[in-house]
Amino acid sequence: MAIDHYSRVQGQDGLRVFGRAGSTEGYDIRDFLTRTVVAFEWIDLSCEDDCRGELGLSDFEALRFPIVEFPGGERLFGPRVRESADRLGWVTTPRYKEYDLSIYGAGPAGLSAAVYAASEGLRTVLIERHAVGGQAGTSSLIENYLGFPQGISGAALAERARQQAVKFGAEQIKMGEGKGAALREDRIHVRMADGSRMIAKSNICATGVEYRRLGVENEDHFLGAGLFYGAGAAEAPYCLNEDVYVVGGGNSAGQAVMHFADHARKVTMLVRGASLAASLSSYLINRIQERSNVEVLYDTEVSALAGDDTLETVSLRSLSTNTTETVPARRVIVCIGGVPNTDWAKDTDIMRDRSGYLLTGPDLLDQGRPPACWPLDRQPYFLETSVPGSFAVGDVRHGSIKRVASAVGEGAMAVSFVHRYLEETHARG
Repeated sequence: MAIDHYSRVQGQDGLRVFGRAGSTEGYDIRDFLTRTVVAFEWIDLSCEDDCRGELGLSDFEALRFPIVEFPGGERLFGPRVRESADRLGWVTTPRYKEYDLSIYGAGPAGLSAAVYAASEGLRTVLIERHAVGGQAGTSSLIENYLGFPQGISGAALAERARQQAVKFGAEQIKMGEGKGAALREDRIHVRMADGSRMIAKSNICATGVEYRRLGVENEDHFLGAGLFYGAGAAEAPYCLNEDVYVVGGGNSAGQAVMHFADHARKVTMLVRGASLAASLSSYLINRIQERSNVEVLYDTEVSALAGDDTLETVSLRSLSTNTTETVPARRVIVCIGGVPNTDWAKDTDIMRDRSGYLLTGPDLLDQGRPPACWPLDRQPYFLETSVPGSFAVGDVRHGSIKRVASAVGEGAMAVSFVHRYLEETHARG
């Protein structure tokens, strides 16, 4: 039986997670639970006495961490995120053989599409390979989204949208991912990562972007062990009396700076440009400038990471003087944009631009003509890809505006085109 998200938030006994401070595995679980709005208690274990006192177990070095303890006392030792999600009742299989609409990606665009499609009577399935909310779900506070004057966290906004979609009848499949697609007999057949097949009359790709990497040595080694991608909302409470570095100059970086500044001793924002004005909203610039424990270093990039099991130092290179300084650092938060999650499209007729973003609507046309692979007499609809009935919305789409509000609008707009497509396929018989 699935454990309801909000019952945990409202104070009922929740999960306890035990682990070693700085471990990658511990971060993965914490990040997932935070983004899915599940209340949990994180307990650091560092020695044999901690292990006996908290768990009643011995042989600290032999235990597989993290240890996830569920209500009722059941424990999982060293589980991956999928195992924990499965125990929470979130890993399911499709209920139907075929859907009117399948949506891949449960960020703001995908969630919006699910709400509108399900509310308008379409048999809808929403597939998400990790946590609901996408990159927006990692944001500690979104303050410029319409209707929330006090702001709302990305995870809370996403959870509300998820519940809304489910209320209207959308089916949700977590830990699912499409790996390839083919169009046959006016149906889109998607090969799933687990080997199963998903069949739908239409689909919407809202898979968003993957976090852009720093491109320095040892990056993978420190991932989750001092180096974090995205706003890192799950990590802020564990940064008391620490110095934190945030890399990036956009709104997500600015939001991360302000969130970590509430917990850390000092937050240093590392920006490659000469100012924040070109990439950061003015309200965030003003707050960053007013915050006493925040410093902004311009014309600066990360050139090296160092440490043993966890991050210990970071090297900062000045782009203007080409000099390097190495400073102690236990946490570096990277918010430098992303690259589109579209590798799955390489063996399909879905066209991409040079950067991998999906081309839609007018961007598919060459001198007013659709591409050679386009099989219909009409031109592609505005958000339609080069495969009829397959649409793209949000950050994954070429030319999209990287804002939550625009992603939500595209999700809703795509559903209107889905209706048109379904009507014309029905008319063709």
